[in-house]
Amino acid sequence: MRLGTVVPDFSAVTTKGPINFYEWVGESWCVLFSHPSDFTPVCTTELGKMAVLVDEFTKRSVKVLGLSCDKLESHVDWINDIKSYCLDIKGEFPYPIISDSTRDLAVKLDMISEEDKDNVELALTIRSLYIIGPDKKVKLMMVYPTSTGRNIQEILRCIDSLQLCDRKNTIATPANWVPGEKVMILPTVKDEDLDTLFPNGYEKRSMPSSVDYLRTTTDY
Repeated sequence: MRLGTVVPDFSAVTTKGPINFYEWVGESWCVLFSHPSDFTPVCTTELGKMAVLVDEFTKRSVKVLGLSCDKLESHVDWINDIKSYCLDIKGEFPYPIISDSTRDLAVKLDMISEEDKDNVELALTIRSLYIIGPDKKVKLMMVYPTSTGRNIQEILRCIDSLQLCDRKNTIATPANWVPGEKVMILPTVKDEDLDTLFPNGYEKRSMPSSVDYLRTTTDY
């Protein structure tokens, strides 16, 4: 899997019933992420936080889909533990978790570490996460080792950046950007086009190199 790869369609058994990926995701964005194993502490916090913040994903037209190599019965039992640990989860557990007990899908989607990919006894996925656009292409990838839990707010921030830059392809978001802050105008945008593209204003920053490339705006 690489940036720009079209995620292949697949069928899977999940805690919300069987799904066909393309049919299930429709025209939405998707966060598809794997976790190493059920009944593990870090995974409990990750899936719990995803569930607590699921409304934030929904309002961005993003569907959430988990995956591990555990059996479906294990997922169902573990969900009760997650809800007990994360008391802010409202109602039913809000998103499906794929049961990939054969590891076929995990291998297909590059969610198994190099050292474990041929180890039939150790069917653990790493913490892979793909943000997938409506065109079914991978827009962003995060790969964490099993020892490090993911930052759910950072995932949301990345979605905001991806969706903004998808709508307005003349900008990019800088380090630590959050919605409302200045964005960078791409160097490919000509100075003579700035007034038309950013009628509400922009700033140009002179650099010691005398290379004219740093321009910012909040007009997006």
